[in-house]
Amino acid sequence: MSKSIADARRLLRSCAAALTFAALAGAPATASALEIFGLRLFERQDKTEQEEVIGTPQPYAVEFEVAGKDSAIEEALKNASNLWNDREKPASGAAGLLVKARGDYRRILDALYAEGRYGGTISITIDGQEADDLLPDVEFASPAAVRVRVDPGPLFRFAEARIVNQAPPATDDKDKVPSPSDDGFRVGEPARSGAILRAGRLAVEAWRQQGHPKARIIEQRIIAAHDTDSIDATLAVEPGARAVFGPVSITGTQRMDAAFVARQTGLIPGAEYDPDDLKRASERLARLEVFRAARIEEAEEIAPDGSLPIDVIVQERLPRRFGVGGSYSTLDGLGLEAFWLHRNLFGQAERLRVEGRVSGIGETIDPSKYTYHVGTTFTKPGIYTPETDFIVSVHGDREVLDAYTRTGVSGRIGFAHRFSEQLSARLFATGGYARFDDVFGQRDFVTTGLLGGLTYDTRDSAADATRGFFTDFTLEPFYEFEYGNAALRMEAEARGYYSLDTESRFVIAGRIKLGALLDPPVAETPPDKLFFAGGGGSVRGYGYRNIGVETGDGVAGGRSLIEGSLELRTRVTDSIGLVGFVDAGYVGAEAFPDFAEDLRIGVGAGLRYQTGFGPIRLDLAVPLDPRPDDPSVALYVGIGQAF
Repeated sequence: MSKSIADARRLLRSCAAALTFAALAGAPATASALEIFGLRLFERQDKTEQEEVIGTPQPYAVEFEVAGKDSAIEEALKNASNLWNDREKPASGAAGLLVKARGDYRRILDALYAEGRYGGTISITIDGQEADDLLPDVEFASPAAVRVRVDPGPLFRFAEARIVNQAPPATDDKDKVPSPSDDGFRVGEPARSGAILRAGRLAVEAWRQQGHPKARIIEQRIIAAHDTDSIDATLAVEPGARAVFGPVSITGTQRMDAAFVARQTGLIPGAEYDPDDLKRASERLARLEVFRAARIEEAEEIAPDGSLPIDVIVQERLPRRFGVGGSYSTLDGLGLEAFWLHRNLFGQAERLRVEGRVSGIGETIDPSKYTYHVGTTFTKPGIYTPETDFIVSVHGDREVLDAYTRTGVSGRIGFAHRFSEQLSARLFATGGYARFDDVFGQRDFVTTGLLGGLTYDTRDSAADATRGFFTDFTLEPFYEFEYGNAALRMEAEARGYYSLDTESRFVIAGRIKLGALLDPPVAETPPDKLFFAGGGGSVRGYGYRNIGVETGDGVAGGRSLIEGSLELRTRVTDSIGLVGFVDAGYVGAEAFPDFAEDLRIGVGAGLRYQTGFGPIRLDLAVPLDPRPDDPSVALYVGIGQAF
């Protein structure tokens, strides 16, 4: 379209079939201004449309009529109308109802454009008078009779859909951008306004992905031919100069080392400009968890040497924080936890976290039978690369379970690395000492080993996923000194999420987990290295880690594990959801399952209440094949989905 209103008006006057949005012959008045793709034409200013009026409540009843039998268009127009969407509550006085009605001309007109309807008419009357012709001091009946009548007109299609100076095909797969023609911007397709806007964005992004940061649309020519119900659309792109990243400057740091922040962006001066690198830089800064806000700005102009300076503006958070939390189940009792965190210990986002928790409260009043945990973790981000963290942690525990009691201390030291947004890895050296009381009596174990893992995560949300996959594989070779055994522990888990509708009101979620422990006999293996099942994140309906291998003296851990869960999640309202689920778990005495033991199954239903930090979860589960010590029903309360 032309760059000025005057040019646009000359263009419209010169076309044999100009853009026409006036009322059809004999029809009531229509919207008095035209706005297409950001350009406003023939606009009549009315201050009453800009003002928010508070007055005596003005009730009204609205009748909404759409010519034709296209239910999709009718729904789109109703969704765009404030008169229709707010029909259950009164307006703010007569003037407020008039403001709402006049605003609906624009909203409905935009909705028509979005559906490719450029020859429609809109009539909005209040007590039989066209809203656009009423004076601001008008008075209405109570309730006022509002009638919205829309004739969408014919569907317009592209007779021409052209991009001038389109970017050449990308040679690097990472720089590829969907073609506008594949997104509806092509001859014969419905000429929806959204398709034209998206085509402009894609055309600009294609140049930016190939190193042209200042690419822009310099001209849009949109011509509607009403005699043929067609649109001729031409977008002209100016790619601008090719650029490389220039110096990265940091603004707003107080406690943080500015040079470290610049390094953590991963932006290398002299490297070809890539908007994806800016996105990754923003994500890296967010993961440091030290900034309340972080904004990356490109310089207005490319420097004469072809470089584009980058400015990072940050606002730091307070370095210290603490938090408390809790959980409850009828099987495990009440659990309480607290932590203290320093997130910028030495000026380079080093995090020191000290935490403690106690659980089992309520099952007994004897504190010696509670489960305790204390620990500290130090994390140094940006080791070797911006995506590599150094982590060291030490934990002390007293864990009282039905299967065993553990008292010990453990530690790990190593690295975590992100290869991409989805793929990450970790490698730690581990060690620990623990004393156990279980079906085999009291025993001491001293272990050392390695812990490595890979995680691939495409979920749209970690706390409440509606689509995507999560997979994790862990390999843990270790050596136990008291019995002189070498061992290998393997664990793999996969989760999948599938939305049955576009709004994700119905979601199917599934999970499977496999585990195997090679070589050492059960009696000579630390029980916490063996496999158990049961609990709120495992097989609901059974106690935490209460599913294992039956012995004459009780339940022991196994050397193989198979777990699975299936959930149907339904969102009843924006804040309330329901879940139906079935969980199953098997623990075997051998490293390769022989299914000599029984498969344990639990079924149940749950309630979810959405909050800003994830859903609050309330699950009620029943074991289908309970043993004498298993409950008849179990209740679980927590934050976040079960998986």
